[in-house]
Amino acid sequence: MTTAEEVAPPPRPLGAGLLLGTYVLFFLSGFSALLYQIVWQRALFTIYGINIESVTVVVTAFMIGLGAGSLAGGAVSKDARRPVLLFFALAEIGIGLFGFSSLSLFHRVGALTLAMSPVATGAVTFLLVLFPTVLMGGTLPLLVAYLVRRSGNVGRSVGMLYFVNTLGAAAASILAVVVILGRLGLAGSVTLAASVNCLVGAAVLVIQRRARS
Repeated sequence: MTTAEEVAPPPRPLGAGLLLGTYVLFFLSGFSALLYQIVWQRALFTIYGINIESVTVVVTAFMIGLGAGSLAGGAVSKDARRPVLLFFALAEIGIGLFGFSSLSLFHRVGALTLAMSPVATGAVTFLLVLFPTVLMGGTLPLLVAYLVRRSGNVGRSVGMLYFVNTLGAAAASILAVVVILGRLGLAGSVTLAASVNCLVGAAVLVIQRRARS
């Protein structure tokens, strides 16, 4: 007896236009992620001061969050029945929504932690950026899983996505110093990053609908 899985046609590979669009969107995702790191570091430094402890806490939170998100995204994407492209879009929108309110949240929490010990303050700072960085870390394995399902080429999917995402981060590191922070300030810069995330999430939802049809 033939099962439904055996007769189901394999998914069609993405067309050149959709594939290029996916790469552009992940470039923008990397751009906004690095812009967040720069802005949030500066915002937290204005609250807790610039010293080796605060720098260590912020960078550690980013690295652990990205690593944990990558593990979680990889675990989620193992099941071929899960709509990984939808999860990617929701992650991007979630990052954007957090980004819009992040600076006001940082200042409110900073005011509440003035009387806390350095250890407690470091823990609070760590938790502040853990949620969005976990979502950021989950985006790569989710999108890799989607492209692998459509193309069957693991190496190319991982390599191209990692390349465009890193390229976006590099562009953000340059433009943030040269243009963005000077013209938009911290508030405007984080609003730009959050808007990019929401735009990416909305565009990916459109790609998902087109790919399914």
